[in-house]
Parts: sequence; structure tokens; C-alpha cells
Amino acid sequence: MRSQSRLTVRSSLGGWFNRKLSLVLLLAIALLFGCELVGNRNIVKNNAVSSREQAINPQIVALQPQFDAARTFSAGLAAVKIGRQFGYIDKTGKFIIRKQFDVALSFSSGLAAIKMGRKWGYIDITGKLVIQPQFDHGNDFSSDMAAVKIGKKWGYVHKNGKLAIQPEFEEDRRFSEGLAVVKIGSKYGYINNIGKFTIKAQFDEARSFSEGLAAVKISDNWGYINKNGKFEIEPQFNEAGDFYSGLAAVNTEGKCGYIDKTGDLAIEPQFDWGGGFSEGLAAISIADKVGYIDKMGNIVISPQFDRIYDFSSGMAAVKIGDKWGYIDKKGNLAIQPQFDGALSFSQGMARVKVGDKYGYVRHPLKN
Repeated sequence: MRSQSRLTVRSSLGGWFNRKLSLVLLLAIALLFGCELVGNRNIVKNNAVSSREQAINPQIVALQPQFDAARTFSAGLAAVKIGRQFGYIDKTGKFIIRKQFDVALSFSSGLAAIKMGRKWGYIDITGKLVIQPQFDHGNDFSSDMAAVKIGKKWGYVHKNGKLAIQPEFEEDRRFSEGLAVVKIGSKYGYINNIGKFTIKAQFDEARSFSEGLAAVKISDNWGYINKNGKFEIEPQFNEAGDFYSGLAAVNTEGKCGYIDKTGDLAIEPQFDWGGGFSEGLAAISIADKVGYIDKMGNIVISPQFDRIYDFSSGMAAVKIGDKWGYIDKKGNLAIQPQFDGALSFSQGMARVKVGDKYGYVRHPLKN
């Protein structure tokens, strides 16, 4: 899952695989797709998870599970909830911004969305309200713009607090590479940061731009357009994911593989699920278990996990049975499965869940 909101692909054959679950558990691997397994000459000898560590290093525990809710660290702070209110702590657990918010999100571009009463606004890292609570919902900033909801429609606010694009859209999407996907009626198009349509609403579904291309759907097929709205890769896929490191996961006839930016197959369709690449590896699934491949299509960590996140800072959260732990890029267990929930590492810390409380662990290789 990337930073924890990244797209993977699914098919009508069923099965969701949640990533960045960037996570949500749904904040990191997101929409994955179902396929039939075929032979792969690129598959190498599978790495099994090593159990070299029989117990967690106590120094890895940064903050004991004590919070009723908790977000990922960003800008050196994490939003946490005790009782009914959120505040922001540093990595020692000290409250830097006191508990006062009904809901609080992570910092993005120096600002964080918070809810006070029924309205959403934004604070800076000192806790100062820089955009007064006035919206019915507020999302993270991206490219100095954040999607905000007024009534039943979505528009965009600038970091200076001015409503840059009036609320007239059906969905909330982030700006990516200077453009945002918007929905008018039943069709999707793209606007720039002053609200002008640069690609008219004409698609049945659409993804954000990634590496200069965006996946769009016309009727039953997905293809890829450039920022002029022209097809670089004609619609032909059952599902299509975003480009990461020059490759995108696609579903063709119920099988999952990867294409390059010319539309050529780089990795033959053969997986049950396929996610985007992160730190050189992508999550794939075979027979209901999940592992990782490299950009050549080689299986480098054998499918053996029940759920996983993308790699971040050289580590990935994995679920074995009903517990979560962390592996390194060789597939070795760095932190034994023991948590009821886990997110990716960010700024040297990862949020974990034990029972109904949340805490944080330190990166085992960066202490």
C-alpha cells in the first residue's frame, strides 16, 4: 500500500487485497485483482521467512499501546486519541499539540486537517488554526490543494485558506502531477489547480496521474492517457493500476501481469493479485497467499502471508494467521508477528495495535 493510498487492481472474479492498506489497512496496497496462475520461467527459488528472532527486541517498542486511535508520524508528529479527543505527540510520547480535536489527520505539506464540533479546518505544526473550521469534511493537502466538502459537493481549498475551486464535484480526489480527477454526473475528467477542465469529463472511471500517465476506463476496458487527454495505451485491459517505477499492474482475461509505459508486457500475466512497485518490489498473490516479486517478475519472497503492506524504509508489515509483524527485503522476520494491527514505517516509527489500543514501534535497523 503507498504512503498509504496506492492503487492495486481487482477483477470481477473476486477478492480484495488491501494495501497503503500509503493504510489504511486500505491505506497501502489498495484495489487488487483476481487472475489465474500460469507458468513463469522467471520464478526463482523462493525465500522462506526466517525465524532468527524468537522475541521482539524490547528497545524496538517506542510507545506502549495506550491510545484509542493513532495516525502515522509525519513532520515529526502523530495524531493520537485518548478518550474523546485527539492531539499530537512527538516520538517520545509528549503532547506537542494538546488534546482538543474531535478528529485529527496526519500532517501533509505542513498542515493537518482537524475536526472541531461538526466542521473541519486546518492547523500548522504549532497547533495554530490557519484555516478556520468551516467545511463538512477536509482531506490532506497535495500540491498546495486539499479537497473539502461543503454540503454534498466537493471543491478545493488552497493552503492560504482561500476556496480555490468551488464545490461542484461528486467525489474527493487528490491533486497529482498538477491535475485532479473529478466527477461530473456519471463521467470523469481532469482539472488543473484553478478548476479549469484540461481533459473533459468523458470517462466511465479514472485514476490519478502517475509518472505522466493516467488509467481511464471507457465502457468495459481500461487504457492510459497522457496529460493532453490522448491515449498512449489504447483501452484493452479488464483493470489497470497506476505506474510505479515504470511498470503498472494490469488484468487481462482474468490474469494479472505488468506493462511498461509503451504498453508492452514486462511481466507476463500469471498472478492472482498484483500491486504497485515500491522500493523495487511489488506484492503479488498466488493461491490466496501473498508475497513479493522484483521488476523482472522473479518471486523473491514466496507467497506465504495472509496480508501485507508495501515496503517502506526497507521493511514491510505482514500478517501471518491473525497477527502482524515485519519483514526485511530478504523475507527475514525483523519483528515477530504479535500485533493485532500494523502500518508501514514512517519517519522511523510504525503504528501497531494490541487489543483495542495503539502504540508505536521503532524501526529495528535505525535505532
